Amino acid sequence: FSCLSLLSSWDYRHPLATFFHLFFRVSAIVTYVCCDWFGKSFVGCFVTVLLLLSLDFWSVKNVTGRLLVGLRWWNQIDEDGKSHWIFEARKVSSNNIAATEAEARIFWLGLIICPMIWIVVFFGTLFSLKLKWLALVVAGISLQVANLYGYILCKMGGNSDISKVTASFLSQTVFQTACPGDFQKPGLEGLEIHQH
Repeated sequence: FSCLSLLSSWDYRHPLATFFHLFFRVSAIVTYVCCDWFGKSFVGCFVTVLLLLSLDFWSVKNVTGRLLVGLRWWNQIDEDGKSHWIFEARKVSSNNIAATEAEARIFWLGLIICPMIWIVVFFGTLFSLKLKWLALVVAGISLQVANLYGYILCKMGGNSDISKVTASFLSQTVFQTACPGDFQKPGLEGLEIHQH
């Protein structure tokens, strides 16, 4: 049983969304890493990476989250100036085309691994004293962690104790990835719109 046979047997119902979920994030990281080698213009590289990060944030928040895992979140400010997090989850039904297990894994792994890479890049940038790039790296961390935070809260139904939610979610994701047959995937039944 090899990883290659597993990848080839996966069924993708949303291949374009799956592709773009990873494309913008990976492209931003690759562009950042290669900027010193290929690009001589700091401003051009900065704008390109920031554009890719922005496209990633928007596509993950508004498109791929809905299609690949059936979740959506946003933050709105009321008339009193108070911030409210709003979470939605698609109800599973027979006439509704849900994403596959493979698409959900790709979504969550991309959502978790890429911010970790940006954090490693942050320390590399800091210790190599490339301070002009620090603002871009902080923007990368901020945008990707914001999406991760929003989707973790959304997955957990808007629970406000983020430390418990994050620990539970990360351990569940790691174990489900390592042993996919041993754990049952939690469904989206009962989750609708939650405000926090």
